[in-house]
Amino acid sequence: MKWTGLLTASILAFCAAGAATAEEEKVLYFFNWTDYYPPELLTKFETETGIKVIQDGYDSNETLIAKLQAGGANYDVIVPTDYVLAGMIKDGLLQPINAAEMENFQYVKPAFKDPEFDPGRVYTAPYTWGVTGIAYDSGQVTGGELDQSWSVFFEPPAELEGKIAALDIGSEVILAAAIYLGVPQCTESNEDAAKIYDLLAAQKPKLKMYSADSTVDRMASGEVAMHQLWSGATARAQAQRSTIKFIYPKEGTPMFRDNFAMPTGAPHPENAKIFINWMMAPENAAAVTNAIAYANSIESGEFLDDKWKSSEAVNMPAEYGDRLVPTEVCSPAAQELRDKIWTRLKG
Repeated sequence: MKWTGLLTASILAFCAAGAATAEEEKVLYFFNWTDYYPPELLTKFETETGIKVIQDGYDSNETLIAKLQAGGANYDVIVPTDYVLAGMIKDGLLQPINAAEMENFQYVKPAFKDPEFDPGRVYTAPYTWGVTGIAYDSGQVTGGELDQSWSVFFEPPAELEGKIAALDIGSEVILAAAIYLGVPQCTESNEDAAKIYDLLAAQKPKLKMYSADSTVDRMASGEVAMHQLWSGATARAQAQRSTIKFIYPKEGTPMFRDNFAMPTGAPHPENAKIFINWMMAPENAAAVTNAIAYANSIESGEFLDDKWKSSEAVNMPAEYGDRLVPTEVCSPAAQELRDKIWTRLKG
């Protein structure tokens, strides 16, 4: 009787586990940047696939990685940025998805099919991307056009002096200066650091401010004529002020690429792959851009809202592709040098 009871209990436990697994087959746990995905698109995915999505948000790649390393979160799909992926793969935080074998991978733009941080797209699939460039109000510029160069920001024409804002983010400002000067973005050279500092010190009196807050409102209101700015923020400002233009500097334009990935131990790996493949469909990728104004990595132009089709901040001209400069992870020595430059500049 005892053995029979144990057997019966085992059978019941197995059946219960099977039922739980069946329920889990229609669930997806999505860990994404806060306000970085349109809710209505999740509703569409749920309707079309029958898979319920439960989404949590985070505010930085560091928060994402810390949560995964702590083992306290079981997510199916996450959205890491390019510069942290090599380390995540090396540390075993991700499992392969083989995105290149998915049906909708055919729609990925060539520039995003084989990135250096994940050759062959074994662990990731592209989501959105953006750049840090220069926004300016053509209505406040003589002739309405500026050169496609960091020179107009670091060595601006006299008419724009006092009307320029730089981001109050040392890494962004120093990276742009390094690219303009042609020195390594993660230089450890004191000589390079001196060149960067001298350029920024000479620029500083010509600025109205350093600020990374309220950038959209600042440009849209005409408070400044030029702003070192992210592409998505520029696009939202353009929607309010049609004279705003965006520059992809020819010396190099810093870019970031956000990606879908699946953590090691994801509870619903097949659902994760269904979602990732679904997101590479042009109509769905475009829906993200239409909602949050960041460019996507999919050939989806026909589905973009007209206001974004005409915005170079969102719909980058193909000929600018060779201007994009991926952000590198700097060594501790390089980061220390950056901190010294920024502290001295702002002190």
